[in-house]
Amino acid sequence: MAELGLHGLPGPPDGVDLLEHYGTVLELLPAQFTSVWISDHFHHQGMPLLEGWTLLTHLATAYPRFRYGHLVLGQSYRNPGLLAKMAQTLQYVTRGRFVLGIGAGWLEDEYRALGYEYPPAGQRVEQLAEAIQAIRAVWTQTDFVGEHYRIERAVCDPPAPSIPIMVGTNGPRALGVAARHADWWNWDAPWEPTYRPPYERLRQHCDDMGRDFSEIVLTAGGFVDMPSDASSFEPSYTHEFYPGQVFGILGPSPPDVVREIETLVDVGVQHFQLSFADIASFERFLDEVEPVVRLSR
Repeated sequence: MAELGLHGLPGPPDGVDLLEHYGTVLELLPAQFTSVWISDHFHHQGMPLLEGWTLLTHLATAYPRFRYGHLVLGQSYRNPGLLAKMAQTLQYVTRGRFVLGIGAGWLEDEYRALGYEYPPAGQRVEQLAEAIQAIRAVWTQTDFVGEHYRIERAVCDPPAPSIPIMVGTNGPRALGVAARHADWWNWDAPWEPTYRPPYERLRQHCDDMGRDFSEIVLTAGGFVDMPSDASSFEPSYTHEFYPGQVFGILGPSPPDVVREIETLVDVGVQHFQLSFADIASFERFLDEVEPVVRLSR
């Protein structure tokens, strides 16, 4: 049975405090929603954002019904040894409700603004692979020595239960990292045109290295837009960091959203991280999609 999660918030009304708005929205979520996901950005398009780890820690303790994770942490922003300790601590204080989502990082102006080095994409992917190994080395109290990161004689209680590591990526090289090291994998819905190509590449990577593809928990993020005037619906968008790629949008009608979610359920997606264009789309989803969508294969 697939589960639903909420990624971010449909924008708060003017004058409404963000944390108050979070509380209102989370109280509305039906039982099918089992998780909450926070982005890991400090600013975007000139707008300041709350730091993702701190915000997630607050929500995880204030609203203990849900599992929590980031979609996804930029591996460059935190030393992986420290991140391993942070994750183990959060797993402890939430009694096992944390998923560690991580990626190679991509938002260059954010790196530059806060003084982080921004190495080439291939090096960031190498660092991602080493970061995952270093994190697991801390959790298992073993040593790891790589080109970019090293762990020696770290002392840490093993996370209990173990923390799933989710890699969010569609890049061919980073998908190889996911195939080798990830417990969960994330990319964007819908199946066409967005999810299918990296899904097939990930499956091929697993076949090439002899890993059972079914060992990886498949997750899909989805941006839902169900405007009152369907003629205003834009079915796709492009992204400055992914030239030549098209990202689909779920909508414009409830049956369209149901169809796209069920298509992904049928190829094995087990968890959806959904974001919403506005509060009207969110409420329409709760009223007209969630009660009827099929979440089992």
